[in-house]
Amino acid sequence: MHAYSVFALAVLGLLLTPGPTNTLLALSGAGRGVRASLPLMLGEIAGYLLVILALVVLFSDFLKTHVGLAQAIKLCAAIWVAFLAVRLWTLPSSAPVGAAITPRRVFVTTCLNPKGLIVGLVLLPQAPLPRIWPYILLFSALVAFAALMWLCVGAFLIRHADRSSPRLVRGTASGFLLVLSLGLAGNVFGIL
Repeated sequence: MHAYSVFALAVLGLLLTPGPTNTLLALSGAGRGVRASLPLMLGEIAGYLLVILALVVLFSDFLKTHVGLAQAIKLCAAIWVAFLAVRLWTLPSSAPVGAAITPRRVFVTTCLNPKGLIVGLVLLPQAPLPRIWPYILLFSALVAFAALMWLCVGAFLIRHADRSSPRLVRGTASGFLLVLSLGLAGNVFGIL
């Protein structure tokens, strides 16, 4: 199989799995619809590219020898995701489910998402930047595709549930984010 195909399948598998960024995208799709949520995709792409390019250009070798820093990044991610869970839980019931989700929050969530570390340190070929640009462009297109899928999931599935039971949808999403946060924290402390 061609190297780009293997990379694309691995990236899609990673990006389509539920996580904090995808939860935000789905909730925004449910609350505001796909079209109004499209700017969030730019926040996600920018967040991933910042992390991946920083890893490739500056920190790849450094993080391999300083495991504590990678653990600190995961702990920051756990704290941020817990903050998002609490924020979602405490939204007034009159607020639309996507109201608290902004491109900035998606950007920060994506920067702290461990998926960026996996792409930058594991999935991307370990090569000089000029040789991996085609992979970076392919990755960006795959992020946009996966984001669109999550926005559609929200718009078509969660929206219907939200109309009949908005508190249940928010509570479920908030609980899911809290479980993700605890999983990240447990990973840092060797509990999970």
